[in-house]
Amino acid sequence: MASWSPGTPCSCDCFVSVPPASAIPAVIFAKNSDRPRDEVQEVLFVPAGTHAPGSRLQCTYIEVEQVSKTHAVILSRPSWLWGAEMGANEHGVCIGNEAVWTKEPVGEGEALLGMDLLRLALERGSSAQEALHVITGLLERYGQGGSCREDPTPFCYHNTFLLADRTEAWVLETAGRLWAAQRIQEGAHNISNQLSIGTDISAEHPELRPHARAQGWWDGQDNFDFARVFSLTQQPVRMEAAKARFQAGRELLQRQQGGITAEVMMGVLRNKESGICMDSGGFRTTASMVSILPRDPTQPCVHFLTATPDPSRSVFKPFIFGVGVAQVPQVMSPTFGAQDPVRTLPRFQTQVDRRHPLYRRHQVALGLMESEQDRGQQLRQKQRDLEQEGLEAVRALLAGERAPPPQELGSFFRAFVEKESQAYA
Repeated sequence: MASWSPGTPCSCDCFVSVPPASAIPAVIFAKNSDRPRDEVQEVLFVPAGTHAPGSRLQCTYIEVEQVSKTHAVILSRPSWLWGAEMGANEHGVCIGNEAVWTKEPVGEGEALLGMDLLRLALERGSSAQEALHVITGLLERYGQGGSCREDPTPFCYHNTFLLADRTEAWVLETAGRLWAAQRIQEGAHNISNQLSIGTDISAEHPELRPHARAQGWWDGQDNFDFARVFSLTQQPVRMEAAKARFQAGRELLQRQQGGITAEVMMGVLRNKESGICMDSGGFRTTASMVSILPRDPTQPCVHFLTATPDPSRSVFKPFIFGVGVAQVPQVMSPTFGAQDPVRTLPRFQTQVDRRHPLYRRHQVALGLMESEQDRGQQLRQKQRDLEQEGLEAVRALLAGERAPPPQELGSFFRAFVEKESQAYA
């Protein structure tokens, strides 16, 4: 299977702010998902569940053993696969993943995608650290592999993850079944498509250092620097570009140290000059997410999702786990059952239209923004006003100025999706 080529998409960016870097007593999480430009991301809600002993679970390519109980999750995912690019669960755990290539070869067989590992960790982990253990355990048992795009030409990679909860964050970086992890208990941090963990390793695979020494990548005497030891000697061009994005993201966060809010994170995700808001060649930012995870466990976590591409011309809409929360059909892609190109072998020989209703209306709005200046400005203003309405509602909620009933919290996201859809109509 192919691992990398000059045109492959390998640019995502994840960010986290842990107090005192945040302006409020909350962890702030954010991610841009950069994918093939016509790929559709849907927002999927999956309720908590109980499962019979011995149950099996079909992921994108392979089955795994199901656990007895799974958490409710909200996911932003490429609509052709089982896993997700980013998401959160009912316990306030958020995860985003990134593509990465290392000295460890990419496996050719189908296994768990990094996006599958992300969803499994959200469904099974009640804290960031617990979710990390879920990923490393599954990685050890099933491995990672399989094509990560809906195309006959395979595109495979290893994964890094940013995991966050109400109290802390973790960076988990993998190379095949091997991994290293770094705990983040304060400050702002970001990851792009490269290894970033150096000598500050909080946990690691027991064979990580012996394997590096056996391969001649480390002499066993120098300080063990994971990124230096496992990074490719000659980086692909797009991974070199990720270094510039990583540095730009770090600088954007550092300028706001102590004052980072959800709005600040949205601004970072919308930054086109740095390439963080991507639109290059056949790839672009296809969906975005920002989450507020209050330290106070009595306050709800709030997750803003776009469900549409290009955050600079999209609306971040608030989702809150609450009574009566359900799937919003306007952001759900059509399904194709056994005839789906991902299910028929050989895979991806045909294409289907996966656009959900909000995506379709947003596409029309983008066209108007580009072709009709006055109408486009009106639509963009409607987007800004709607997003500000959501941000103000969340601010009042977390400040204790407003105490809506649980049923209203559960329908927050649906209400804003409907308002956005009406704005485009």
